[in-house]
Amino acid sequence: MPYWLMKSEPDEFSIDDLKHKGKARWDGVRNYQARNFMREMALGDSVFFYHSSCKEVGISGIMKIVGTHYEDPLAVDPTSDYFDEKSLKANRWSAVDVAFDSKLSKIFPLDQIKKLAGHDQRLADFALVKKGSRLSVMPVTDAQWQCLMEKIAPLVIK
Repeated sequence: MPYWLMKSEPDEFSIDDLKHKGKARWDGVRNYQARNFMREMALGDSVFFYHSSCKEVGISGIMKIVGTHYEDPLAVDPTSDYFDEKSLKANRWSAVDVAFDSKLSKIFPLDQIKKLAGHDQRLADFALVKKGSRLSVMPVTDAQWQCLMEKIAPLVIK
């Protein structure tokens, strides 16, 4: 089963917001590579929910893909911050539906992930720890998922 990591700024949408809603549309992605990854997602895929651009960046929870890609309605909404005028001719952006699975009792921070990558070969090629990698959506290999789950499993709460 494929795995993913998706980033959100918690003041925009957090793991707590997803827990409260149960299910939500993941939209507003405006990077072609990240969009293409979203188009590869399948029902039931597991995703690390990652808080970014905040005081404490890191993995905050786990969610599942419950709706495969479709046109992002925000791309054609002139009132949206994610409006893309070029999408009025042909919507080029995608959204997926995600559902809450679990939350971590505390953030598993990026610095710990980087430290782990320094001594665990399974994370050597993990895009999140690569210099200059800023994608908001990225694949996670089976080995990378297992490595991170070994560390965060004690932090998982439903």
